[in-house]
Amino acid sequence: MSSSSTAEGERSEFTEVVVVRHGETSWNASRIIQGHLDAELNEIGRQQAVAVAHRLSKEAKPAAIYSSDLKRAAETARTIAKICNLPDVVFDPALRERHIGDVQGLTLQDAVKEKPEAYKAFMSHKRNKQIPGGGESLDQLSERCVSCLYSIVEKHKGERVILVSHGGTIRELYRHASPTRPLHTKIHNTSVSVILVSGDTGCCIVKMCGDTSHLQATGVLENAFGGDKSSA
Repeated sequence: MSSSSTAEGERSEFTEVVVVRHGETSWNASRIIQGHLDAELNEIGRQQAVAVAHRLSKEAKPAAIYSSDLKRAAETARTIAKICNLPDVVFDPALRERHIGDVQGLTLQDAVKEKPEAYKAFMSHKRNKQIPGGGESLDQLSERCVSCLYSIVEKHKGERVILVSHGGTIRELYRHASPTRPLHTKIHNTSVSVILVSGDTGCCIVKMCGDTSHLQATGVLENAFGGDKSSA
């Protein structure tokens, strides 16, 4: 499926996909690689979830909310659904973070020493490079999350939906939607990105990326792990 812009007048066929990263976890703050390991939100993360939920409650009401089934995303999504008075969250493992194999549960510093091969694979720019210990390549991550995106769009043509996911996954969705414009910003916890997606043509338009204007009270942990090129 292709990614490209379209004329303003053709946007009525597009699904507006609001993509939210989960709230902060203690592992984010400690710079521990999470991947598929199931860390919960910390207190700041719960405050961030409430903040983004109130922001979204003041915008056009979505038709549905989808989320990764990992706890940090699931709790963020449930908070949004409650405050926005939305139907039950639909959980989909295809929206999970990248599986990081043997470096999951380690800091980057520990991974270098304890799992050097997995660390090298994780930091590699080769998109087909899988990580030892059952980890995914970037191509595998992209395939599953982009397929999930279009499956959701197919069910909600012309509607607005919310997706709650993870830094690495969101970066891959952005890369698909805007392949000629590298993402230079960090995807902070509970940041909001908006992508218009056509289920008919596959075209995408990025309207917003990584916005955190709702976090003025709770703040953003700038040095938290995740949300950048080494996200997990």
